[in-house]
Amino acid sequence: MHYFKLSSRLALAAIIGTALSAAASLSHADPILAEEPHSADASQWGLGIGLGSESRPYRGVSNHVSVLPLVLYENRWIHFFGNTLDFKLGTVDQFSFTLRAKYALNDGYKSSDSDALRGMDERKGSAWGGVAGTWDNPYAKLSLEWLTAGSTKGNTVKLGVEHSFAMAGFQLTPHLSTTWMDSKYVNYYYGVKANEVTADRAAYTGKSTTNIEFGVRADYPLTRNQMIILDVGDLQRGTGIKDSPLVDKSSAVTVRVGYLYKF
Repeated sequence: MHYFKLSSRLALAAIIGTALSAAASLSHADPILAEEPHSADASQWGLGIGLGSESRPYRGVSNHVSVLPLVLYENRWIHFFGNTLDFKLGTVDQFSFTLRAKYALNDGYKSSDSDALRGMDERKGSAWGGVAGTWDNPYAKLSLEWLTAGSTKGNTVKLGVEHSFAMAGFQLTPHLSTTWMDSKYVNYYYGVKANEVTADRAAYTGKSTTNIEFGVRADYPLTRNQMIILDVGDLQRGTGIKDSPLVDKSSAVTVRVGYLYKF
């Protein structure tokens, strides 16, 4: 039964994603490696720093600003960038497949984050694992990712499409993604258990939902080895999240900027 539900959600995500645009992307896609192709047996290193700002959905919780080191490493078998590690399974024509591990830095909360969360049990960030595939054709790059997390016991499926344009010395990439989250994931982060109910906070059992995000990424090479990355996006949260009594923001503007030096 669960497999049939997942298949129907995948089909719905595919219809939504392809209908909205033919030039968009999987958010956080790595723009770095397309600029300078290198031998499959060679390795590539990069170091830098990233700054991100995102509006968090919880009541009374201010925007989250994070500063993180950026590390890039790639060889024939491994690709690591930011918070994502891929083990390459192989490429067939325009299709490539990977095993993926990822850590979600900004998920979760503590009860001390706001008065509205007081009395709630802590929800922790999650380590995710799963598979991903891309289809890089002349018209657009399509990505599909399935991940599961131990802490939430939940699953997410993300479909993205993007296309890059060269413009006056930099690369501009519009991107669009839809992310389906199952009820276990939504309930862990947005549910209210019986022992957490108050006069101002009703019980809530999370249900599966779909988020949609659209954005534009700009990659600007300062020199042959240095690059500035700017990514601005708008996230629209699904009803399974918006219906939670913990949530008062149905959308979020995200801004990410990074500097990378490639050795």
